[in-house]
Amino acid sequence: MATAVTIQPERRVDLTPQATLPPPERRETVFDIRGLTARYGGVPAISDVSMEIYENLVTAVIGPSGCGKSTFIRCLNRMNDLVPAFRAEGEILYHGLDLHGPGIDPVAVRRRIGMVFQKPNPFPKSIYDNVAFGLRALGMKDGLDGRVEHALTQAALWDEVKGRLKMSALELSGGQQQRLCIARAIAVEPDVVLLDEPASALDPIATSSIEDLMHELKRDYTFVIVTHNMQQAARVADMTAFFSLSPAGEDGRRSGMLVEYDATQKIFTTPADRRTEDYVTGRFG
Repeated sequence: MATAVTIQPERRVDLTPQATLPPPERRETVFDIRGLTARYGGVPAISDVSMEIYENLVTAVIGPSGCGKSTFIRCLNRMNDLVPAFRAEGEILYHGLDLHGPGIDPVAVRRRIGMVFQKPNPFPKSIYDNVAFGLRALGMKDGLDGRVEHALTQAALWDEVKGRLKMSALELSGGQQQRLCIARAIAVEPDVVLLDEPASALDPIATSSIEDLMHELKRDYTFVIVTHNMQQAARVADMTAFFSLSPAGEDGRRSGMLVEYDATQKIFTTPADRRTEDYVTGRFG
């Protein structure tokens, strides 16, 4: 039976216990993050983050604006490497491999760890060519039609577009465009999909479609999602990490820090840290 958790006096969120969440001893670690500090121009965006992210689960990253949530997930596929003056310290072990170790190709990292952004960003190409783009770039051209169909089917979009694959992707609705971006990400058969506020620009119906999609696809993929929406985190995530801002230093600056990380049900019902409780109940943030 769903447990109701008060988020704000006028709002309630239904939190269904994650019956499928395996016990800790049976979880397979995908990312082992140790003392991660990320800086832009010497200014830390997040400081000393340590946590593990598990296979075939949805992990939500929540917290107030400016606490480094997007910076954190972009570290997981080295997307921040594209930002001038970015520097990372600590370790990110991906299946035991140091992602910042010598000889690691960032492009290969991003092939294994895909990303879907806040706003749908289909290429100004046909629906077919959007999904086929990464496949062609990586030389995965054998059975191309079947690969495109499979990705669109996984993204619950095939039945809606199968008769108009040559149509411009820009003619799709916002929700369809975002599912197309998910299809494009999973077409190259990644291990992990990162989603940075993937439904913030969508209406409730399209948002529900994206959430249902994550539930279906986590059998095949590991998801890490940044969201400001408490109800969304409660609905889709198996594990939840709450980030907040550190106290101001002598220079007045604050950086993002991991406050608490646990099973989603525990984060929303019996958090261990008062700061987490204050945030999920709407007392701050």
